Amino acid sequence: MSGINYLFPEYEVKRDYDRCIACRVCERQCANEVHHFDDKRGKMVSDDTKCVCCQRCVSLCPTRALKIVKTDNTFKTNANWRENMITNIYRQADTGGVLLASMGTPKEYPVYFDKMLINASQVTNPSIDPLREPMETRVFLGSKETKIIRDSDGRIVPHLNQHIELSTPIMFSAMSYGSISYNAHRALAMAAEELGTFYNTGEGGLHEDFYKYGKNTIVQVASGRFGVKPEYLEAGAALEIKMGQGAKPGIGGHLPGAKIVGDVSRTRMIPEGSDAISPAPHHDIYSIEDLRQLIFALKEATDYKKPVIVKVAAVHNIAAIASGIARSGADIISIDGFRGGTGAAPAAIRDNVGIPMELALASVDKRLRDEGIRNNVSLVVGGSIRSSADIVKAIALGADAVYIATSALIALGCHLCRTCHLGRCNWGIATQRPDLVKRLNPNIGKERLVNLINAWTNEIKEIMGGMGINSIEALKGNRAMLRGIGLNEKELEILGIKHAGE
Repeated sequence: MSGINYLFPEYEVKRDYDRCIACRVCERQCANEVHHFDDKRGKMVSDDTKCVCCQRCVSLCPTRALKIVKTDNTFKTNANWRENMITNIYRQADTGGVLLASMGTPKEYPVYFDKMLINASQVTNPSIDPLREPMETRVFLGSKETKIIRDSDGRIVPHLNQHIELSTPIMFSAMSYGSISYNAHRALAMAAEELGTFYNTGEGGLHEDFYKYGKNTIVQVASGRFGVKPEYLEAGAALEIKMGQGAKPGIGGHLPGAKIVGDVSRTRMIPEGSDAISPAPHHDIYSIEDLRQLIFALKEATDYKKPVIVKVAAVHNIAAIASGIARSGADIISIDGFRGGTGAAPAAIRDNVGIPMELALASVDKRLRDEGIRNNVSLVVGGSIRSSADIVKAIALGADAVYIATSALIALGCHLCRTCHLGRCNWGIATQRPDLVKRLNPNIGKERLVNLINAWTNEIKEIMGGMGINSIEALKGNRAMLRGIGLNEKELEILGIKHAGE
């Protein structure tokens, strides 16, 4: 039975030959080599087996002759043996390998943000007009002082811990150079600078060209220590220790050797063509005490001038974990939910491990408040923040700010074809091929990112105004402004909100 093709293509290319002028734009634009000109037949033809539905050919076809459709050829309906399960078995029986996947899980798990409604003010608590009254969207991330210190004359002594200031409660999350392109990184860095917020290097180090954006950069220290050196630590405004990632809790990172080329190799300080595989654990961290030692080693290395973030994946005991981190000397905790995107992860882990960020955030905020240590740390959450309404709901559940990544890539042109790990991103984002990288203009990308964040910030002001709230600080943890719909009693209890109508 060897040689049998058990799988029908997932997508089909539909070409309208009455419109097609055989200009071959689709052929030139497709990195997956789906299209080619058949000299014998004198027309363009397509290899459906190679199509990943990135929509590049559809977008650039000058005569609108192309359409990509999901195939309607499928296996016999079976509620237990669904099509994707059969397909995965065929693929693994063919290769014997772990199935890699990219971006967030496409499975239909509950999205709790979609089951929460925002309250609005009416007569007794008047709304605020953000066009005519001041609305404060600035956020200061870092541990907060719980007492006022005065000198012998009774004057207040300024005594602030290390903070980073955001003009809006939105930051660009960790995406490493290598996983995404030079131009994508540059667009994120320039946008962060213009917006007065931050972008995160991810675990791939910092290209020397981007050191000039240091005051808007968060540098990451992950288990592989790729690119970590004194100059790197000094370059950023804050340091982030990556303990876990929402899309793949409990495992390390993996960047295929095909992407370790040129400046990526030099920035990561590893040989060209070698896979960048970071260990699942930090081999110097096996307890909260070990984590505390690394936190203060990083503080010592940077003369105690920069706040330290600890990033963890959202898992079932996240509240207890966060309590330990808050007592370990960290200034900020970043919680990454299971819907978070990634450049490459085992599909079985991406789709089945971790918990939703909404539940993790609510449980962490409550635990830290109950223990009286909420002011010890700021909370940042990520893992599929899709809109300004998601941001407002996250802050009301207890976040100080949010990380966005997938939505930022969509603003740059990503079409969520979920094949980042192949390195053939037709939009110039998740690739290192020079011919593809140049497709993303970083200046245009920067403008699109700035437009997105400005639009969301204005919407946040509008929503807060309708709630009768004029600052992010007043919104933080204000769960009275949220109501659940279609949630059971346990879910409402964990989220700490009432049902709609109560």
